[in-house]
Amino acid sequence: MFHEIFDQHGWQEIKQQVYTCTEQDVLNALHKTRRSLYDFAALISPAAAPYLEQMAGLSHELTVQRFGKTVQMYAPLYLSNECQNICTYCAFSLDNKIRRRTLSDAEILQEGRALKVAGFEHILLVTGEANQTVGVAYLRNAIRILRPLFPNISVEVQPLEEEEYRQLIGEGLHAVLVYQETYHQERYRDYHPKGKKSNFAYRLGTPDRLGKAGIHKIGLGTLIGLEDWRTDCFFTAMHISYLERTYWQTKYSVSFPRLRPIETLQAGEHTLKRFDIYMSDRELVQLICAYRIWNPYLELSISTREEQRFRDHIIKLGITSMSAGSRTNPGGYTIERDSLEQFEISDERTPAEIAGMIRDQGYEVVWKDWEKTF
Repeated sequence: MFHEIFDQHGWQEIKQQVYTCTEQDVLNALHKTRRSLYDFAALISPAAAPYLEQMAGLSHELTVQRFGKTVQMYAPLYLSNECQNICTYCAFSLDNKIRRRTLSDAEILQEGRALKVAGFEHILLVTGEANQTVGVAYLRNAIRILRPLFPNISVEVQPLEEEEYRQLIGEGLHAVLVYQETYHQERYRDYHPKGKKSNFAYRLGTPDRLGKAGIHKIGLGTLIGLEDWRTDCFFTAMHISYLERTYWQTKYSVSFPRLRPIETLQAGEHTLKRFDIYMSDRELVQLICAYRIWNPYLELSISTREEQRFRDHIIKLGITSMSAGSRTNPGGYTIERDSLEQFEISDERTPAEIAGMIRDQGYEVVWKDWEKTF
């Protein structure tokens, strides 16, 4: 289990290791053909900043070698904003007095058909964490409703048990995204003071349960802006390295969610809650390139959290999938476009506009993920 490896490393120890990397460490990492976790540390370190152009060129080259000039398109489909957790950065938090909604069977189908018409073949089902409302039975039913429309269905929901994941896989589930949010165990509870999500160890063990259940793909990541991004991302890479060795038949992806403003409703008043972002655009480019150079087989995904200009320029530097036309509230595509969203969207272009932008850059738009049989 990964926790056995994780427990051998302290936060400050890893942070110091990353921040003491030298220019020579960076050069050594750039000139290798196979790179270790310590090389990854060098590539995300401040010492690598002057080598960003060289990193970008190498990242582009490695991405084209492995994935060709393709970008996969997907869309999130929010099924429910019910949640029993208190998370300080999320609009769905239990203490945010928003109107809660969970889609009915007919509404799930209506939202799914709208995304199908827009061209999507790959959707990501998202819920808050509320076992009684959107537990395994609800998720199994939602997958059954949508499976005739979409060959690839992923979920981003509450962590489940191994047998529960097996049930969802049996319905046709393709991938699961589960973010640790931060690997800083001592600070984790500050951001998750109430609810099942406050159990750091249970969340940390989720990818192991997924691997044992035989899931096709696992998506990892941290919420960038909670703690030092370099340290968090090193732990993410450590986690991926362990998973690839242990569950070698599973594919892996990484996402880069930077904190976005959320709308809160307290005492009947709407307020926009903003966060300090501890990562610049240049640093995010460095991180994306570092992941690609370290692991050429890793899928890298960018969402509509990021601004239009940034997403336009990042395609050639290592990204292999991106969302488009996203709505982050239940029923957001056809039913309730103006209700509170989980977070603010930055890139509001339509799927067709995003697809056109990708083609204009000489890349092919892939609406459907690769078949398991390939």
